[in-house]
Amino acid sequence: QFCQSPHLAYRSISFSLQMLSQIHLAVFPSQDPLDRADFNAVEYINTLFPTEQSLANIDEIVSKIRLKIRRLDDNIRTVVRGQTNVGQDGRQVKEITRDIKQLDHAKRHLTTSITTLNHLHMLAGGVDSLEAMTRRRQYGEVANLLQGVVNVLEHFNKYMGIPQIRQLSERVKAAQNELGQQILADFEEAFPSQGTKRPGGPSNVLRDACLVANVLDPRIKQEIIKKFIKQHLSEYLVLFHENQDVAWLDKIDRRYAWIKRQLMDYEEKYGRMFPQEWCMTERIAVEFCHVTRTELAKIMRTRAKEIEVKLLLFAIQRTTNFEGLMAKRFSGCTLADGTMKKAELPPPSTNPFLEDETGTETDETVIEKGDIDRPKKPKAPDNPFHGIVSKCFEPHLYVYIESQDKNLGELIDRFVADFKAQGPPKPNVDEGGAVLPSCADLFVYYKKCMVQCSQLSTGEPMIALTTIFQKYLREYAWKILSGNLPKTTSSSGGLTITSLLKEKEGSEVAKFTVEELCLICSILSTAEYCLATTQQLEEKLKEKVDASLMERINLTGEMDTFSIVISNSIQLLVQDLDAACDPALTAMSKMQWQNVEHVGDQSPYVTSVILHIKQNVPIIRDNLASTRKYFTQFCIKFANSFIPKFINHLFKCKPISMVGAEQLLLDTHSLKMVLLDLPSIGSQVVRKAPASYTKIVVKGMTRAEMILKVVMAPHEPPVVFVDNYIKLLADCSTDTFQKILDMKGLKRSEQSSMLELFRQRLPAPPSGVENTSSMSLTAPTPEQESSRIRKLEKLIKKRL
Repeated sequence: QFCQSPHLAYRSISFSLQMLSQIHLAVFPSQDPLDRADFNAVEYINTLFPTEQSLANIDEIVSKIRLKIRRLDDNIRTVVRGQTNVGQDGRQVKEITRDIKQLDHAKRHLTTSITTLNHLHMLAGGVDSLEAMTRRRQYGEVANLLQGVVNVLEHFNKYMGIPQIRQLSERVKAAQNELGQQILADFEEAFPSQGTKRPGGPSNVLRDACLVANVLDPRIKQEIIKKFIKQHLSEYLVLFHENQDVAWLDKIDRRYAWIKRQLMDYEEKYGRMFPQEWCMTERIAVEFCHVTRTELAKIMRTRAKEIEVKLLLFAIQRTTNFEGLMAKRFSGCTLADGTMKKAELPPPSTNPFLEDETGTETDETVIEKGDIDRPKKPKAPDNPFHGIVSKCFEPHLYVYIESQDKNLGELIDRFVADFKAQGPPKPNVDEGGAVLPSCADLFVYYKKCMVQCSQLSTGEPMIALTTIFQKYLREYAWKILSGNLPKTTSSSGGLTITSLLKEKEGSEVAKFTVEELCLICSILSTAEYCLATTQQLEEKLKEKVDASLMERINLTGEMDTFSIVISNSIQLLVQDLDAACDPALTAMSKMQWQNVEHVGDQSPYVTSVILHIKQNVPIIRDNLASTRKYFTQFCIKFANSFIPKFINHLFKCKPISMVGAEQLLLDTHSLKMVLLDLPSIGSQVVRKAPASYTKIVVKGMTRAEMILKVVMAPHEPPVVFVDNYIKLLADCSTDTFQKILDMKGLKRSEQSSMLELFRQRLPAPPSGVENTSSMSLTAPTPEQESSRIRKLEKLIKKRL
């Protein structure tokens, strides 16, 4: 076949080998090449027939392969035939498994039946024993037995339909009820509601009875506790009845001393009678607190008119001390089980000044500006007994608030009197201005009040105290700060600032003395301190008060009041320096500028202005060193006031000759340099002036220089003059243009035509006119203008 069709034989052998390899590998894993997963028939045939001579054995090899295939077929048929019996074998196994499951169920049911019978036997015997022990009051044995019976009875909950089981359950309930009534009767006999307590310690019967009560209905336990505590505190209600002298607040210590003795007596006599988990000592103390709070509230309502602030604070202090002692002695576990509702207690107050309140420095420490950024100590654990008694004082805290109102009023009056007696503070240049010591005293007192009130209550009384704080912050601002600002009159001349504007040249100027300037700066610094501290006070009050009341605390109005004081102080300093310069400006406007024949050194009026600046500014700067931003505000406000006034007086200088205009330009430049140097004038440390201030001076004084440059420009031809004016000043006001013409000394007829031309030139000028300006023969060239400026600068340098 190979010789007749070699390709067909080749494919046949190849296919047979592949099939043989796959079948063999699946059934019998081996190392035979035919069993490999990546078997390659071509490679395998090449190994069988490496040469043409080896093809002579092809028939023999094909026969071997066919033999292998037949063997595999036989094995496959054997396996397939063997599977026909599997179903029958499986059914046999399933029957065996079912029998085993039935045996398992039988075993489980038998076990359950035996267990149930055992439980039933235990239950029946236990109920009989329980009834017998109950009659004999064998509470020690009953405590253990009852718990076991109850546990066993739980196993029969699903069998309650069986009459015998239901009967046993009813007998258990009856025994429990009988035990409860019997134990209550035993306690009533041992601790009768009326009469005295039985002497001696508790019997073992009652101790065991408490163990039984633990297993009974919780109401039995609660009834025992309630009756025992009521009987234990019955003496207290008699001794401290509201008609007794010891019941009033001045003897409140006796209440707390009494309960301490009672607790010690209880521990000694009855400490072992009740189980430890009942926390009877704490329960007695808590009930005492409830009763005390009720009794104190009743007696304070009756004798409200007799409550004085010292008495109230004394009672509150002793009470809070007792509450603190309770927190150290007890855990507060009984407060969560209904003995006392949590909602009755005010929320524990946070204490951001913990380090001050717990130490001895509270009274001497002021609320510092940086306290808000200071890391706070971890919050102390809350006192679960806080307010358990002291809450009764809260309705009467108005006495405390009224007292603080009175005390703060007296404090403000003392500040006023001290200021009048001692006079203004001495200049304190080294420390950058003195803050009035009274403001520190005020905030020390505020802090003490805030801390004290927050310990008494964090509710409405804190809001009332905040209102008092607001009242006296405003009074301090007006009576101590604004009320002591120097008046804008001279003690010798009695002139007002308004009248100073009308002073003639050479007249005396009413100026503040050095002491008055220092006082203004001191008041400004104090107002700035009060502003910052009031803001922090608001934040601290919000931390102290209940969260629901935080929005009602707002000291913005008081902070605005201190801002007004600061603004008024700065305005006084500006007015004083501004008024001091008025006579010099008046002298400038009255000079005969048309008669000036040559440009010399700076004019006397400039020297006068510089002198006043050098006198006032260093004093103000040194006294406001600690509040640098307000000194900058002073400089800005002075520049905004002086420069427009200087320009107004400049317009009054008329007529002006060319030389007179040059002298004025020199003076203007001198004033500009002085104003630019004003923030650091007279200082050994030269600082760069703030950019905002420099911008104002440059803009204002440049306008004054432009006015003079326009005046210096020739008015012929008129078109050129008008265009130069518009270009240099960019002022479309006819009034300003009229003033320029008056300064040049033009006649009315010339002014009329010039004004008409100005009105015509205000819109965008025609393109042909621009060349006229450049072709003017009389207009100063840029070189001439620069030469004139250089001459003026040389004169300025020479003067400096």
